[in-house]
Amino acid sequence: MVELERAQNPWVTSDQPIDRVEIDGRDLSVMPELSVLDRGDAGFVAKRPCTATSDWKLGVAERAFSAAGAAFLSAIIVNPLDVAKTRLQAQAAGVPYSHPLSNITSRMAFFGPTTLFADLRCSPSCTRAGIHGTVSICPPDCFQYKSTLDVFYKIIRQEGFTRLWRGTNAGLALAVPTVGIYLPCYDIFRNWLEEFTARNAPSTSVYVPLVAGSLARSLACATCYPIELARTRMQAFKVMQNGAKPPGVLKTLLDVVSHVKTTSNNAESNLRGYRVLWTGMGAQLARDVPYSAICWSTLEPIRRRLLNLVGDEANAISIFGANFSAGFVAGTIAAAATCPLDVAKTRRQIENDPVRQMKMTTRQTLVEVWRGGGLKGLFTGVGPRVGRAGPSVGIVVSFYEVVKYALHQRYAAS
Repeated sequence: MVELERAQNPWVTSDQPIDRVEIDGRDLSVMPELSVLDRGDAGFVAKRPCTATSDWKLGVAERAFSAAGAAFLSAIIVNPLDVAKTRLQAQAAGVPYSHPLSNITSRMAFFGPTTLFADLRCSPSCTRAGIHGTVSICPPDCFQYKSTLDVFYKIIRQEGFTRLWRGTNAGLALAVPTVGIYLPCYDIFRNWLEEFTARNAPSTSVYVPLVAGSLARSLACATCYPIELARTRMQAFKVMQNGAKPPGVLKTLLDVVSHVKTTSNNAESNLRGYRVLWTGMGAQLARDVPYSAICWSTLEPIRRRLLNLVGDEANAISIFGANFSAGFVAGTIAAAATCPLDVAKTRRQIENDPVRQMKMTTRQTLVEVWRGGGLKGLFTGVGPRVGRAGPSVGIVVSFYEVVKYALHQRYAAS
């Protein structure tokens, strides 16, 4: 009689897990390369076990709860970097950033036809405004963004500190369901694929994180994309009237749809116009699928090596540290590699011409960016994107795994 049993630790997945082989009551510890035996002369065959761990015991609800909490925390912390990235990319795409009353039409609409002039300083405290007749006018560079820190400085000075969290409500509305779908689906797909490859094609197991991450991200993206569209537009465009309340997620999406409807001539066109809510989803998938593939392919080996150093003494702190470190490195690499696709996605989402919205493709957008700005244009906003992605992935993955660990410990104790 031969029984092969893996010594499982659900929070430590070593690159070389030790298997326990029981032969006639005797325990033999073997490394994985020795765990597959085909010894006809000895009269036994031992098969390598599947790699699925006991975190299968956690249900979808527990996984979704863990992921939602991680997404909530991450969205609030890194939103200013997301705003900076979007503003830089939108500026490169031609979105004008200037004083909302910088032309005669908007001044008359705001003050009325009897008021011809207004104070056109970029902020009340600006000392660079020159007097032209009766008007205080800032130089144009007061409204141009030069770097990530410059975006922070000018948004705070011109629009207020809270504008750095513009789109946070959309970010939360997006992140909670997206990550709530993404991470649990990744876990499930990974476990299924690990079991399948272990039994049928062990040599392909290295590609499991890549495939699982791509599938999970595609599902989450298609489900929640309209909210992503709203968030990008909310972050990219300034409010044109001082003191006016910025439009929320629903108002932003309704404005997008109504703009398409007003340019359509029949009911069929109006019905097809709702497709505009998924404008740029191809660019989003073209960015997110490679991003997820790179991220998980990098994260899993690093995480396993770090957890292997801890061994059987893994606790919440070591799990948090290993996952945050692996997530930070993986997110940074993936964000830098996919920045051109992020630029294309942003351009497609902020496009106001309904005809171009429906006809532009990701490849055409990338060609336009290349012709207009070259390599620099393709990597516009790479600084804040990388600065956001590393901590964001680290926070989300580590928080998710720690909550899973706590839930598992609670169930184990009960």
